[in-house]
Amino acid sequence: MIRSMTGFARRESAGPWGTLICELRTVNHRYLELSIRLPEDLRNIENEARKVLGAALKRGKVDAAVYLKGSSASAPALELNKPLVEQLMKRASEVGSMVGGIPGPTSPLDLLRWPGVIREAERDSSPIAAAALEMIGEIVADLNAAREREGARLQQMIAGRCDELLALVAAVRTRLPEVSARIRAKVEERVAQLGTQVDTERLEQEIALLAYKMDVEEELDRLGSHVTEVRRVLDKDEPAGRRLDFLMQELNREANTLSSKSQDAETTRAAVDMKVLIEQMREQVQNIE
Repeated sequence: MIRSMTGFARRESAGPWGTLICELRTVNHRYLELSIRLPEDLRNIENEARKVLGAALKRGKVDAAVYLKGSSASAPALELNKPLVEQLMKRASEVGSMVGGIPGPTSPLDLLRWPGVIREAERDSSPIAAAALEMIGEIVADLNAAREREGARLQQMIAGRCDELLALVAAVRTRLPEVSARIRAKVEERVAQLGTQVDTERLEQEIALLAYKMDVEEELDRLGSHVTEVRRVLDKDEPAGRRLDFLMQELNREANTLSSKSQDAETTRAAVDMKVLIEQMREQVQNIE
């Protein structure tokens, strides 16, 4: 199944801990590049999240973000560090005695501002982590479904361009006898203009050599063979982007050779049309996983 490397998916899930939101964005890239943003409570699941994403995605630049919006019921519990408060009050009293003053009442707000007096109670984050990993698995499935739908459209487009390319190959092939006859007639005309007697066997050899240099049968065969391989790769159930990219380079090489060998305006025009079709396919192949 052909997949596009471009896609977006989003999911939300509510629980006693609040609302969990997960977003996945992917764009084309030569390799698989994962970027994961997690809230502080879920830092411990990063490795597992990478495994889940890496197992489902083969290529592309992936931006994964998980957000946790706490509800009022899930407000963090605060703990008072009583030993620290007692030490602070004792030290404040000692300082007052040292400076000769009468110790006054210590402000509770001043004590609360002291680092470590108030701390957030540790809470069990395993339920949130489990829910987050489950959501990542679900959202990457949603993403792949969307990328497969886009990939199906790309596959249809490329298959259509392949049909057009084969039609041009067939049109050029039907012109080969006419082009060969034109080459012979042109050489014989030039010989006649010279008004000299030439060896018939030598003339045939020169005409054959010229026809061989301008022969494009091999390029047409290769173009047809590469198109067949493109279709085979499109039907395979595995990532095909790199293979298709290589085939586009080979198709373009043969079209360029066909154009350079051409001594016929129609063949040259067909070669240019081929290169346009190949470039259109190449642009789309860059986005295939």
